[in-house]
Parts: sequence; C-alpha cells; structure tokens
Amino acid sequence: MAEAPAAPAAPILSLDGVQTHIGPYHILHGVSFAVPRGGVTMLLGRNGAGKTTTLRTIMNLWQASEGRIVFDGADITRRGTPAIAQAGIAYVPENMSVFSELTVAENMRLAARSGAIDGQRLDWVFRMFPALKIFWHQRAGVLSGGQKQMLSVARAIIEPRKLLIVDEPTKGLAPAIIQNMITVFRELKQTDVSILLVEQNFHMAKSVGDAVAVMDDGRVVHTGTMAALAGDESLQQRLLGLSLAAHQ
Repeated sequence: MAEAPAAPAAPILSLDGVQTHIGPYHILHGVSFAVPRGGVTMLLGRNGAGKTTTLRTIMNLWQASEGRIVFDGADITRRGTPAIAQAGIAYVPENMSVFSELTVAENMRLAARSGAIDGQRLDWVFRMFPALKIFWHQRAGVLSGGQKQMLSVARAIIEPRKLLIVDEPTKGLAPAIIQNMITVFRELKQTDVSILLVEQNFHMAKSVGDAVAVMDDGRVVHTGTMAALAGDESLQQRLLGLSLAAHQ
C-alpha cells in the first residue's frame, strides 16, 4: 500500500484578517496571506497599497486592531517588538537603519545579540558585502546609499534568523548595486532563513521571488507563485498597472 503524501509544512508566518488603524486612518482592511518556509515571498503592490504598514504591523511597530499574526506556530499579534525580534524575526526598514556616528564594526556588534560576532559568520557576510570589510573602522555616515543598505541587511543577518523581513532594499540604488543585492538574496535563499521582501524593482522581484502576494488598497488581492505572475503580462497590468517586461 502506497504511503500517503506528507502534509505540507506549516508556513513560517501567516496573517489572518489583519486590520490596522493609524490614528483616524484605516490602512489595512483584513490582510490575509502566508509566507512559506524557505525561499523568498514577494509582497508587491502600487504605492500606498499598504505594504510597509503590513511589515510594521507584523513587527508590532503599529498594532493590529483586528486579526491574527502567527509566527513559527505562535501567536505574536500582541507581543512587543523586542519579543518578536527575539523570537527570530529580523526587520530591515526602507530608511536604512544604521547608526551614522558609529563605525561599521560598532553597528554590526550592536546587531549581534551577545555583542560578540561569530568569526565564520562575519567572513560569510564579508564575502557577500566586501565593501563592509574595507570600511570596517569607518563611521557608517561616510558610506554611500548603497553601502548603507548593505550594512542594514548585514546587520539583520549577522545572527541566524528564522525570518528576514526587508522593505525595498534596492530603492534608489544604482543598477550595479541592485545586481549585487540580487546575488545576495539568491545566496540567502540557500540558507535556512525564510524571507518576506517588499520591492518596487520588478527585475529584482522576478529574479529572487518564489511566492508572491499582491496588495491593493490595504487588501491582498492575489497570491501565487512569482514565476506565474512574471509570465502573465495581463495579470501584471491588472494587479500592478504595469508590465514586468518593461523593467528588465
């Protein structure tokens, strides 16, 4: 008798009916989607669709007014932000969260939970971001925009994490730096970390994305594979108002 197929693994993160109000404004209107374990899940949508609010709500920087957020089997909807980070989620906001007056080395040590950086892991980070080794003893404020973004991502991965949440890592970056980011995220996909990535550069989205959720007006209006979305120009036009082919 043939064995029954194994049940699919539970998602690393799921949102169910999440609503968020910011002051008098109702921003998220029942957001529901799941982030599978492993690989990269893209969260796409037009400007103002609610993507950043969704990420900030996951981290409880803005509290959900309704709904449920489950991470690695545990309800984190009402947990404080430090406890969520301690559970294994690293968050990289779009504003390049680095301490400009501190050196690159000091920025990295602050991101390490014990203050001490594992040498092997640091070598791995340097291999992905060689500029950080060059500027190791320089103040982070002297770095270019692309180098600051590299430092932001490096800070998030200097410790092993279960989930990496990144908001627009290529925003404002030169094409060569974007290509470097694509290489980095492809390498990160080979590790144990799952990734939730908001990105406006559709070449980046197509290059690294596995699953996708598309938002519009504070709601998730489409979920599926990134490959299927990348191969359907009419769906891209309907959901995003543009064609990925124009962003190669």
